[in-house]
Amino acid sequence: MDSGRDTQTEDLEDLYENAPCGYLSLGPDGLIIKSNKTLSRWLGIPAQDLLGKRMRDLLNTAGRIFYETHFAPLLRLQGHFDEVALDLKLQDGSRFPVIANATEKRNADNELLFTRVMLFRATERRRYERQLVDARAAADAAGAEMQIELDIEHRNAELREQFIAVLGHDLRNPLASISAASRLLRRETATAKATTLLDLMQGSVQRMSDLIDNVLDFARGRLGGGIGLQIRPEELAPIILHVVDELRSSDPDRIIEADINLDQPVACDGGRIGQMVSNLVGNSITYGQVDAPIRIFAGVSGENFQIWVANQGTPIPKDVQASLFEPFIRGEASGNRQGLGLGLHIASEIARAHGGRLDVASDAIETRFTFTMPLAQIADDNVGVR
Repeated sequence: MDSGRDTQTEDLEDLYENAPCGYLSLGPDGLIIKSNKTLSRWLGIPAQDLLGKRMRDLLNTAGRIFYETHFAPLLRLQGHFDEVALDLKLQDGSRFPVIANATEKRNADNELLFTRVMLFRATERRRYERQLVDARAAADAAGAEMQIELDIEHRNAELREQFIAVLGHDLRNPLASISAASRLLRRETATAKATTLLDLMQGSVQRMSDLIDNVLDFARGRLGGGIGLQIRPEELAPIILHVVDELRSSDPDRIIEADINLDQPVACDGGRIGQMVSNLVGNSITYGQVDAPIRIFAGVSGENFQIWVANQGTPIPKDVQASLFEPFIRGEASGNRQGLGLGLHIASEIARAHGGRLDVASDAIETRFTFTMPLAQIADDNVGVR
């Protein structure tokens, strides 16, 4: 019987002394009156050397301040505290993170007898918490950096809008004045040389207007506006022939043959279709063989509306064809004319906005750009700015 009690006592003592947590008891005066071996091993201080110390003496400076200003008053107020994060100070001065729970033991007269404190090692928990804090700080920093980038982008967008305004107003207005003046002069009696010069002037005005249209559309597209459409039934034959006549007048030496086979309206944006034809023919004028005709066809094929523009000249290499509709892609011009490399890009965007496509085929015989669009009425939600 005695041996059994001794074993039980030994087990209880071992459970206290070598528990997986630190134990200590504080007297009514706050001095340590008992502690276990686990706590001593953590601190590197023998248990007897802990007797008579205060709880705050075991803490680092920050932990001591928090203990005195927050946790000790809380303990006195409610008789316990739970899951308080503290840092013990080891013999070598390093920190030892713990989570502390404490409770007071009082007698029947509510007099404080002692306070039990249980300390759990929290190294991994603190590391995880620190990682969370660091991650939050990194996220906040990234958010701040992103906000800076958004502010910069906003300012850049305002500059781009101002750029569009300059193109749309400050360049268009004087260009319109020059065009109007040249048309008025054409009505006056003039020499053959003056008439030729006026034709050249009108052609230059037309090319400049086309360039401004392309740059405006490109800038709007990069701002997220896309190509604007106003869809309605259009008689396209007069629109296409008008574009052809303007291009003929600007380049009277080039032969442009038009086969317009349309006897019904087409649901589209007529102005945009005219712009696309102008860009395609302008591309053929720039890169096609000078003494060979440029051919244009417009008509209905099955359930599709189709326009194609063809010219003779040096074939476009296959690797170039793959990127031909990207902005600022330019080939070698056959004459002195050279563009911005936006004409084909804008033409392809107009085709896409209509729910169609623009294809290219090029060989030793000819280079042909073909626009194909379903004849079905375009849905109302495609009308307007896209």
